[in-house]
Amino acid sequence: MENYFKGKNVEEEIERSKIPFKDIPENFLWMQVKGGSKMTNLISHATGILEDKATTAIVWTGAGVAIAKAISCAEILKRQFSIQHQVTTLTYKSVEEYWEPKLDGLETIIVKRQIPVIHILLSLQEISDVNQLGYQSPLSKKFWEKVPSNNSKQQQSFKAKKSYKQRKIENQE
Repeated sequence: MENYFKGKNVEEEIERSKIPFKDIPENFLWMQVKGGSKMTNLISHATGILEDKATTAIVWTGAGVAIAKAISCAEILKRQFSIQHQVTTLTYKSVEEYWEPKLDGLETIIVKRQIPVIHILLSLQEISDVNQLGYQSPLSKKFWEKVPSNNSKQQQSFKAKKSYKQRKIENQE
């Protein structure tokens, strides 16, 4: 590839009308996350819209390197507003890279790639089609909350380990 330089990129644009969700409210907020987007700006904008009750649904979209940032923004907002309903889908967008020759006699190389795109729908209202692919039902209990244990042996071994650690610390002093 030393005989070529990178020319233009032609990317398929993500359009609001092509967001792949069924029965999405018409006044939803669409947050397009880019690689250089600041999470604080994105979250504060979405928070303001939700607090004003201007919408009940938000779609977070991120492509390529912005996928992780889109997921993080959606999770932060979901926890901040206790949003119970979520649908997540993955799609792809096409990108064509044009590599122009540095030497005469060589042809332009066109590289076609598929870039992954994530769409996360968060809704304050119940979603009508709970059987659609990517739907996450509301959890009755959060995974980080303690579950009462009936296993007394497990509790005893934990106490034994704790007392051993305490004895070790006391011996060091």
